[in-house]
Parts: sequence; structure tokens; C-alpha cells
Amino acid sequence: MRIKRYVAMVLCASLALSATGCGRAADNKETTAAEALPANGEEGALTSANAENTEVQQQVTTESTLEKSEEETTSTEKGKFEYEIPEVSIEKKELPDEEDIQFVQDLKLGWNLGNTFDAADVRSITAENELDYESTWNGVVTTPEMLDTIKAAGFDTIRIPVSWHNHMTEDDYVISEVWMDRVAEVVDWAIDDGFYVIINIHHDNTIEENSNCFFYPSSEYYEQSEKYVTAVWTQVAERFKDYDEHLIFESLNEPRLVGTSLEWMINNSEMSLDAMDCINKLNQVFVDVVRATGGNNATRYITVPGYAASWDAAVNDNFKVPEDTVENRLLVTVHAYIPYFFALADESTKGSVSDFDINSSDSTGEIDRMCEALYDKFVSKGCPVIIDEMGAVSKTDNFQDRINWATYYVAKARANGITCLWWDNNSFDNGQLGLFNRRLNKIPFKLLVEAMLKYCE
Repeated sequence: MRIKRYVAMVLCASLALSATGCGRAADNKETTAAEALPANGEEGALTSANAENTEVQQQVTTESTLEKSEEETTSTEKGKFEYEIPEVSIEKKELPDEEDIQFVQDLKLGWNLGNTFDAADVRSITAENELDYESTWNGVVTTPEMLDTIKAAGFDTIRIPVSWHNHMTEDDYVISEVWMDRVAEVVDWAIDDGFYVIINIHHDNTIEENSNCFFYPSSEYYEQSEKYVTAVWTQVAERFKDYDEHLIFESLNEPRLVGTSLEWMINNSEMSLDAMDCINKLNQVFVDVVRATGGNNATRYITVPGYAASWDAAVNDNFKVPEDTVENRLLVTVHAYIPYFFALADESTKGSVSDFDINSSDSTGEIDRMCEALYDKFVSKGCPVIIDEMGAVSKTDNFQDRINWATYYVAKARANGITCLWWDNNSFDNGQLGLFNRRLNKIPFKLLVEAMLKYCE
């Protein structure tokens, strides 16, 4: 079994910061948590890891493993496994009586079609067989039946991450009609199923060997980045301008200084402040371009992240919510696989833990701090928030702990008016985030889904 792993960067807590997201490939490099950690208390460190190590080229779980996991996790009545969804009691915050806040409540619970249209930079794939990108990282082509199963399981929102740069002309960034049509086909299936759908610019945050870039949040590359973001969103927005509010646009996935010492951290350095400023400007370009295309885009719900989509970057004073031409249609996106050593660190990582106790602040503290900070800065003031990447990897004999985590995480988020979307990479070995097996069209971890649904209302 061949797995392509990606860098999982995790950085310690600082006095002001803690957050995360799922990122781009890093040339098979393995980085341990111990190697990635800065000195305790280092300013600007993002506490949660990014989920790059969950970007997997091929599905690797055998059918026998899946059959065993399904038997273990679909029933608590046989007395064989004794898993249960815990009861949690979290006081619900008062939510502003505004249309956009209610809209995010209606998104309820979401799922990511991960490692699919976001696959990028596979050398064996050319323009002639570009649709092979859809299955190159997960081994399966998306079908309407898959979406039917996800919908029937109780999910109301689906995020379809899309990378565009392998599917366009080099000079003027004209997107391939074949690629655009395939993305639209899956979007249509999802909307026909009753989903809310999120599409974005995903793994396009890169500098090539010849120093060309697609987008990269620094002043050195800003002119080029603005050109790219403008070109992509002009075409995507035009293609989908007649779709109703079930389609949501997300500006960028985890915009950050890829390949630098600041990739997963922010501080008060000139380099970091410049990156945050560039992201603010690119988010504004996104808003302006989408609104200018007219049609339903004039009032469409759209969402933007801060640096690396981390929650601490979002609550940082240097993050600016863009100005909009319409009121109450702009959301803020964050990614958070927290606490890192439970949710994302695999068992080989020093400091990895398998237990999650809903009654211990050692387990729940970071989730509490995140949700309360996002509520205070955004939700309470009428600006909705979605956590559109979250999840906890599987570890040896810790299914009950993952149930505990999922229950508490979603309950806490919903109590603060925030909607969550699970990142699913369609891989089911230990250290992976697979939730729905696309090849078998089955959900082997049904209790995990039920745990998240329990407190979504």
C-alpha cells in the first residue's frame, strides 16, 4: 500500500494564539511534532496542526478492516463493544436575530469531499486526461449515489474543495471547460439532493520553481496573486451566477506563506504583518469580483478566512472582514483540528494522546477558548462563522474517545452559533480521517456521525 503523506506542522500555544487547517502537499517530507514545535511561549505560534498529513493519494483500507469497523461502530446494543454518545450540557449563547446568523444555523452539519477536486500537481496527469485528478488521491470517482448516502446520514452541507491551476491556460488563466463542467455536475447533484454547497480556491497557494505563482500572500507576489484570484473568481462566479443561496463561495483555502518559517504561525514581524495585509486585500478582491458578476452573486453568501484559516488569526486585530455591497451576506471561515495531540497527531508523534474526556479542561480547553473567542469577535456582533474543516484521526482502540470529542466539539460550536464540517480524506487506517467509504458507499462510523448530529439543532 502506497501512501503519500504530507507535512503535519504543529506549533505550541502562545499567549495570544491557537488554530489550524488542512493544507497542501509537501513533497513526501515527514515532520514530527517535536521537530515542528517552537520554544514554549514563542509569539505567534498556531497551536493546532494543519491537516496536510491527511492528504492521501490512494484509499488504503481493506474491505475486511471496513467490515470490522462497521460491525463495531453501528450498534451499542449487542453488549460487545459498549460505545455510547455522551450527554453534554453547554449553555447556548444568545444569537443575534439576523438572517445570516440563521442561515449558518441552517447549514447544520457538513462534510468535505476531500482529496477529490482539490488534488493537484500530479505529474502523470496531462490536459488530455485531466479528469483523472478527481480520483488520483482517493481512488474513486464521485457519483450521485455517494451524495445520496451522505445526505441520508443527516448532513445538510457539503464542501467541494477545488484546485484550479492544473486546469487552465498558462498566461491568461482560462479554466478548462471540461474541468469546470465536471465541478458543476457534482455541484448540481449535491444541490438536487438538498445540500448547501461550498466551493473555493484550494491548493493554488504556491510558488513554482521558476518563481511564478498562482497566489501567494506577500507583497512580492501580490500583483500576480490578485491577477490569479480575479481570473478564477470571475469565471467561477459567472458560471454559477444563476444558482440560488444553496451555493456558497469561499475565497481561499488556508492562505499562508508556504515553505517559510512562518507558514503555520503569525507574529508581529514585518513578513507576517505583510502576509496578513495581502490576505485582507485578496479577500476584498474576491468580494468585489463576485459581486460585480451580478445575478444571484450580488447577494450570495460568501466566506473568507484569515491567515492559514486559523482561528487565532481570525480573531487577531490584523484580520479585516472585507467591505461588502450587501448587508449580512459575508461569513468568516476557520479550520481547527484541535486539540492537536488528540485530533491530528498520529500515534508515532511524540506527545500524541488517544483519550478525550469531556469533563476535563485538559481535553476541552482549547475547543472552549476557540468557540468563545469566535463568538465574542464575530457571532455576537452579527458576523457568522463556519468551521469548514475539522476532524479527529483514528488511533488504536480510541473510537469511544473520538465519539466523545465529536460530541463535545460540535455541541460547543453550535452553542456559540457556529457550524462544523468534517474533513474526509477517504482513508481509514489509524491516523486518518475517513468517515464515509466511497468505494463501498457506506458509513462505517455511524455512531461518530450520530454524535455530531445530536447537538446540531
